[in-house]
Order: sequence, then C-alpha cells, then structure tokens
Amino acid sequence: MDLDLRLVRYFVTVADELHFGRAAARLYISQPALSKQIRRLEAEVGAPLLVRDSRHVTLTPRGERFLHLARQLLATAGQMLREPAPNRLRVAHIFELDTSRVVTDAYLAAHPGVEVVQSQMDSARQLAALLDDHLDVAILRVTTALQAEYPAGWRHTPLRLEPFRLVGRPGDPARASVSMHERPLEVFADGPGTALYNVHGHYLSSFARHTGLALRWLGNPGTFDHCRAALGRAPDSAFLLEFDSYARRYPEHGFPVHRPKELQPVYPWSLAWRDGDEPEPVRDFLRVARETAERHRWLRPERAGGAPLWTPPEDLSATP
Repeated sequence: MDLDLRLVRYFVTVADELHFGRAAARLYISQPALSKQIRRLEAEVGAPLLVRDSRHVTLTPRGERFLHLARQLLATAGQMLREPAPNRLRVAHIFELDTSRVVTDAYLAAHPGVEVVQSQMDSARQLAALLDDHLDVAILRVTTALQAEYPAGWRHTPLRLEPFRLVGRPGDPARASVSMHERPLEVFADGPGTALYNVHGHYLSSFARHTGLALRWLGNPGTFDHCRAALGRAPDSAFLLEFDSYARRYPEHGFPVHRPKELQPVYPWSLAWRDGDEPEPVRDFLRVARETAERHRWLRPERAGGAPLWTPPEDLSATP
C-alpha cells in the first residue's frame, strides 16, 4: 500500500483540532472535501480512525496509535525535503517577555550577516511551527502534555528559570518580600474553560492547586503597556503575580515589586530545535543561547530568604 502523506497530514490536523470545520480552515479546503479524504485514508488503513457525531470528534484506539506514528512520519518526511536557507534564522517571541529577545539580540550582535525573521507565537504554536518548518528554533515551556502531543522530530534543553514577582499598588510600602497570602492574587492570563486557555494558563492552574490560593484571572492584555494600564485601573488591593520580564518595568510607573516569601515560582523556558543535521545558523543560535543563559545565571535564579524554587510537576525542561 502506498500511503498518501497528504492524507496523513489531513488526519493529524483533524486530530489536533478534534473539529472538522476548524481543521478544514487550517488546511484551506472545504469541510466536505476533508471528510471525504479522511474516509479515503480510513479505507486505505482498513479501520476507522475517528468517531464523529453531530457535535464531537474523537480518536478510536487505532486512531490513537496511528496518530503517534503519523507525527513521526511527517517529521521524517519534512527533514528529507527541507533545504535550509544558509543565511536565515526564524525565531518567535511571546509578547514582550524577554528571554527570546535577549538571546536573539546576542545572536544578531555575534552574527550580523544572518537575516533573522521574527514572529509572535505562544508555546504550543511555536512547537507546531517548528515541526512544520515555519521556525528554526523555539523558546517555550515544555510539558509532558506537549511532549505527548508532539512525540518526535525535535529536541530541547533547559534555558531559563524565570522568577515570578508580586506587583503591588501605587502607594504601597517598598518591601523586599511579601506573603502570597497577604492579599488576593491576580494573574494576566485566560482562565480554565476559556477559548484562549494555554500553556501559561496551565502553569498557573498547577500553581493554584499546589498553593491552595485562589487566582483572579484578568485575561491577557498582551503587551506591557496594556498590562500596566489594566493594573492602574484596578479598584481594590491585590498582588499581581507577574513574570520578572514585565515586573521589573513596573517600579518606574509607581508600582512596587516584591519577591514572594513562601516559595519562588519559576517558569521553565526551554530551547527547542528539530532533529537531524543542524544548519549553521541554528548551531550558532544554540551556542549563543547557552552562553547567554550562563552569563545571566538564568538557571540559578535568586530567591527571598531561601524560599524553595517551584515548577509544576508536568514540566520536563527543568526541575529545581
């Protein structure tokens, strides 16, 4: 049997979305055409891969096994067909969080002749783009769920444990550290059950379960200026649990920033790249990223009064 890779890609897209309409939109084909192609694939395989009804799509046991192998097959096929650009590197950032930007700036300073194409994507989109050859490197949070969804075709290594800080309100006294139990905790993120609940949201949910603290989910304004404006409109007293990348910018606008007393949550950023032979720009970027992490002591963050570092148990990239 000759397996049509186009049909395999269609199936993986449907499995990712668990929705024929959304999958069809991603693939730029009509929903009836996509349904027809999936039926054709199932006929070639000789077994149903998906269970559909009017509202739901799920994988059959055979479909689960097929999906795992399909991802490996597509990753291998992509490596065989890919011709790397000799003087171009594609990287993405997550809003204005600074890990990827600091590394990219250091890379550009060391390799000014390379064209760097920069985009904005969250962790899950970065990994999908990396495996689809739309990015050359990714800087993201790696979890067991992400590893299970994309089991082959890439490698990763720890890059940074970014601390979270507690941002107060204008007029609050300056203190080096404060208790997380002193006031309600707010987060700029989309909460469980929302359409935009993402890898960052899962981190915060795990933090809430671990500490027993209730979080106020404020949505995700994105850029620092939007976050600062939203915090400035807040009517009551609370602490904002915020990435160090953003938190260090609040004091110049009158917001005090503190370290948490009880424990130091850190966000594990990893460097990811595709399996196989690494083009020279990718090799150089990996080297610069590791040197940058060592120079900034990114894997050895400071903490208040010996507070233990904490990451969720589902994080694969770094366990303090």
